[in-house]
Amino acid sequence: MSTPRVLITDEAATVIDQLRETHGPLMFHQSGGCCDGSSPMCYAEGDFRLGRSDVKLGEVHGVPFYMEKSQFEYWKHTQLTVGVKPGRGSSFSIEIPLGLRFLIDSRLYTEEEAEALAPVERVDA
Repeated sequence: MSTPRVLITDEAATVIDQLRETHGPLMFHQSGGCCDGSSPMCYAEGDFRLGRSDVKLGEVHGVPFYMEKSQFEYWKHTQLTVGVKPGRGSSFSIEIPLGLRFLIDSRLYTEEEAEALAPVERVDA
């Protein structure tokens, strides 16, 4: 069994369910820090344009999670967990009108986990 690169908390999964009811299929793209630090940004599928410089790390609660590949080089040794907390970020992420914001926690993989990592997928745009 492979080690997932991205996980999600139960609370964040509940918010995803709410957003999916309103917006349909969703996607995450990990912000590189320009607008709201390095927050995971949630968009309705197709509202954010992916490019060849993006990679797909996996899916959380049925939602694909992408990151720019040069940023991934810095984060490739860490497992990411998408969480949620009250507050308004200064972002375009679609949970903001709910008075919530997604966030990322990370931890280093163990040696055993690192050996069993799921591969990332390149984006062909």
